[in-house]
Amino acid sequence: MREDRNETTAIMEPMLIAEGAKARAELIDLALTLAEESAAFKNSLPDGVRIALANLVRSMNCYYSNLIEGHDTHPVSIERALKEDYSADPEKRNLQLEAKAHILVQQWIDDGGLHGAATTPDNISAIHRRFCENVPDELLWSVNPETGERLKVDPGEWRTSDVKVGRHIPISPGAVPRFLEYFERAYSNLGRANSILSVAAAHHRLAWIHPFQDGNGRVARLMTHAMLLDALDTGAIWSVSRGFARSNGRYKDLLAACDMRRRNDLDGRGTLSEEALIAFTKFFLEICLDQVRFMRELIRPEKLHTRIQLWAEEAIRLGELPPKSDRILQTVLYRGELPRGEVPEIIGATARHASRLTSALLSRGVLTSESSRGVLKLSFPAELAARWTPGLFPDQLD
Repeated sequence: MREDRNETTAIMEPMLIAEGAKARAELIDLALTLAEESAAFKNSLPDGVRIALANLVRSMNCYYSNLIEGHDTHPVSIERALKEDYSADPEKRNLQLEAKAHILVQQWIDDGGLHGAATTPDNISAIHRRFCENVPDELLWSVNPETGERLKVDPGEWRTSDVKVGRHIPISPGAVPRFLEYFERAYSNLGRANSILSVAAAHHRLAWIHPFQDGNGRVARLMTHAMLLDALDTGAIWSVSRGFARSNGRYKDLLAACDMRRRNDLDGRGTLSEEALIAFTKFFLEICLDQVRFMRELIRPEKLHTRIQLWAEEAIRLGELPPKSDRILQTVLYRGELPRGEVPEIIGATARHASRLTSALLSRGVLTSESSRGVLKLSFPAELAARWTPGLFPDQLD
C-alpha cells in the first residue's frame, strides 16, 4: 500500500514561467532562435544523411545520458551491442545491455511509438517499462543511502517507498499518480513558445516528483528528447544530453536549485523558486542552441565531404576498400541515396565488379541497405566518428 500524505499539488508550482516574469522576453527570444536554427539545420540535410546521422546521434545521446549516471559505455561498445557482440567481462556486458535498452527506447520514440504527449503518465510509465525490461536484473536494484536497504525496481511501476535525492525529499509514494495527472495538465495545449519553454520546466518537475524507485534521470532525459522532437521537429540529429554531460556540474547544480522554495515576494507566486526555474530554463535553451550549432558546423557539407573523401582515399591506398569506392560514397553523400543499378555507370565497370565494390562498402559499415537489391544509403559507424565527425564523443575506447 502506497502511503499518500495528501500533499497539495500547489507545492510543485510554478509549472511554467509566468507571463509577467521579467526574464520571459529573453527566454522567448532564445526559444524562437532555437526553433529557427534547429529547423534550418534539419532542412539543410538530404534525407539519407539526416537518417544516418540520427542513428549515430542516438548512440551518442545514450552514451552521454548514461555518463551522467556514472556509467561509461562508449558508442563503439554500444554499436557492438546492437550487433549482439558483447564483452566477455560481465560488468561491461551488463553496461552494454543497459545502453542497448536505452537505444531501443529512443528508437521507439523516434519512430512515433508514443501515443499522445510525452508528458502523460501512461507514456512516462511506458518509457520506464521499456527501458527496464531490457536491462540486466543486476542493474534493477536501488540502494537506500540512509539504511543501505536494497529495493527492486519494477519496470513502469511508481515507487512504493519514500526516497531522498540530495537534500530533496520527494512527495509521498501514494501522491505520485495525483501529481503526474497535474503534471500532464500543466504541459498540455500550450502555444509554440510555451511548448519550447515548458521542456526545461517539465524536465525538472518530473525529477522533482521522482515517480520511480530508480531510473528517473534517464526517463526525464528521454521524455525531454521526445518533447523536443515534438516541439521543434528536431529530426533527432542533435542531443541536449551531450550538452548536459559536458556541463554536468552546472546541470546538476541548477536542477538542485529548482528544488528550493520561493525566497521572497519578488520570486514568483508559487511554492518553488521561479528565479531558479528561469535560470535552469535559460541554461537549458543555451545548451540546446550550442548543440544545434555544434552539429551544424560538424556536418557542414563541404567539411563532411572532405573528411569522408580523405578517409576513403586512405582506405583505398591501404587496401581496405576497392579502388573507386570514394566515388560511390561521394555520390551517396550528395544525393542522400543511390539505386544499385547506377553503380556500374558511376565507376565505369561491369555489374559484377560494381557488386563486389558495393559489398565491400556495406561490409565496412559505411553504407547500408534494407535488402540485397535495395537502394544504398549512408551510415555513420561509431568506430569512424573520430575521422568523420570529430568531437562528437571521446575517441578513446577503454
